[in-house]
Order: sequence, then C-alpha cells, then structure tokens
Amino acid sequence: MPSILFLCVANSARSQLGEGLARQRFPGFRIQSAGSRPSRVNPYAIEALAEVGIDASAHASKSVADIDPATVDLVITLCAEEVCPAFLGRAERLHWPIPDPASEDPELGPEDLRARFRTARDEIARRLAALGRDRRWTP
Repeated sequence: MPSILFLCVANSARSQLGEGLARQRFPGFRIQSAGSRPSRVNPYAIEALAEVGIDASAHASKSVADIDPATVDLVITLCAEEVCPAFLGRAERLHWPIPDPASEDPELGPEDLRARFRTARDEIARRLAALGRDRRWTP
C-alpha cells in the first residue's frame, strides 16, 4: 500500500487535517504528517476532524527531520502563504496550497476560526477524494 506524508510548517493544522482525513479515506495506507517547525496540534483541527467522525485527540506535532524518506511514496505540501518545508527523498510530490486556518488575528472569534478550519478540512477532503479516484485507490 502507498505511503503519504503531509507537510506544512507547524504540523498543527492543515497537515494534521490531511493525516486524519487520509487515514479515514485510505485504511491500510501508511499516513504521516510533519512540519519544519513543529508546535502543537491546534484544538480547532481536532474539533474539525471530530465533526466528521475522526478522533485526532492523540495526534502530536512532529518534525520532518524525524521522517525516514524511505517510508514515503507521496509528499503533499499544504503551505499557501509561507514556505513549505523541504523533503529529501525520492517521493513523488504534490502541492496543495491551502490557506492556514489558524490565525492570531484578535478580530477572529471562535466561530470564525471553526469556519476557517472547516473550510480547510473540506478542501483537503475534496482533494483526497479526487486523488483516490485518479489513482484508483477507492472502490
């Protein structure tokens, strides 16, 4: 089965959403996520995944330096406005520029942030469904 690595900067939002959604969509695949500056999993990412039946409460933010390139067939980078981490290895690469749903903007309240995370989640889910169809990974 293929192995997919989702990459962004903090491994706190988009790549965590990708990891959770891909694990649900492609059971049996090796799914990983990481970042160049790992921090902590954003609680809104955990909440957005829970809304679609995915328990990400045990997810942890990981460093791309800890990923063995030999374990990755496909790298999906999710950075939009920032520079994505580099990944050494022979894996195929896809770039899905998805805006970071996390924000320090004090004008954004909890419902605004939830909406931003739902938008990112749904866009990643849409792209994963298309990827699965294109590669015949789904029945």
